[in-house]
Amino acid sequence: MKILLVGEYSRLHNSLKEGLLASGHDVTLISTGDHFKGYPSDILLKRSFNTGLLRKVKIGIYSIFGFDITSWSVKKQFFKNKEKLKNFDVVQLINESPFDAMPRHEIEMIRFLKENNSSLYLLSCGNDYLHVQHLLKNTNRYSILKGYLAKEVPASVYDYVLKYVTPPFQKLHEFVFEQIEGVIASDLDYHIPLKDHPKYLGFIPNPINTDTIRPIDLEIRDKIIIFLGINRKNYHTKGIAYFEEAIAILQERHSEEIQISIAENLPYDVYINTYNKAHIVFDQVLSFDQGYNALEAMAKGKVVFTGAEEEFLTKYNLQEDEVCVNVLPDAEAIVKKVENLLNNRKKIKEISKNARLFIEREHDYKAISRQYVDIWKKGDRTLD
Repeated sequence: MKILLVGEYSRLHNSLKEGLLASGHDVTLISTGDHFKGYPSDILLKRSFNTGLLRKVKIGIYSIFGFDITSWSVKKQFFKNKEKLKNFDVVQLINESPFDAMPRHEIEMIRFLKENNSSLYLLSCGNDYLHVQHLLKNTNRYSILKGYLAKEVPASVYDYVLKYVTPPFQKLHEFVFEQIEGVIASDLDYHIPLKDHPKYLGFIPNPINTDTIRPIDLEIRDKIIIFLGINRKNYHTKGIAYFEEAIAILQERHSEEIQISIAENLPYDVYINTYNKAHIVFDQVLSFDQGYNALEAMAKGKVVFTGAEEEFLTKYNLQEDEVCVNVLPDAEAIVKKVENLLNNRKKIKEISKNARLFIEREHDYKAISRQYVDIWKKGDRTLD
């Protein structure tokens, strides 16, 4: 099968590509590399006009004309590569806005992909129209919009999330859903808003390359090392402030027992190795399921503090085996969970082992890639 993967978040499409290649498929990945993270792509569209004087020019043009010159540049690069983007059996978009461009530019590019290839699919693995609409109803126990809904954080901080429910992005959403065969969710946070939608094809867990990401033995000699990675853009939606508050308390109470390591806004190939020596990884607070960074850390055998709510435990039948540590938006509760591990260091080893086994069982990239192929074949009988 000839497959085009469009866009990249958190290395999901790269890992899926590796699984598909292992099964003998022909796969091409086109993306912008997801900003500073720098994920690899077969066709890399560079986001220009983002630094120095050129950025000032870009901002000036946008403020006067409402025109994003970076978006225009991405579209221009896309169509320069148009002959490489035809005649695929399957095209899958990472998001309704896979190039992080202006909605009208996204529509032009997605229309081309639809007209020149056999079938088009969509992933829900990040913010999109239906997901954000669901969060704004405030029916979840908590969500990435907690600070916004409680008016604890300025609304402008959430612009990169709330943009998905503005009229231009709603138009993009409606266009995309007219074109696609169906949509697939990558974890439970995205499954919940989609579960009754007529174009929902189902939930497929994130693929993790369990061959290249190997477990690291957790040697506990002296201090417990806690790692926190910060991306300033999603600082509030991940609930990083709760981790920072917990760290301050832990340093005051247990400075002789712990070592804190913090990294900010690192490219992926640097970030993935910054926490190799850590025992505990603080990932995110405001989720029901694990995001991609958490899963990769679990594959390394880290004890990850992340989303692992009842819905997650039920889905994977994990009532007895603790594979990660569920955290709530409560700094003192986070501290208590760390203290439990400080007082029972054998538990760190147990969770580490369980985490790796869970990733191998539920997120192996080769097995996950076969699930995608099965869904694509059901959605388009010409692929049989």
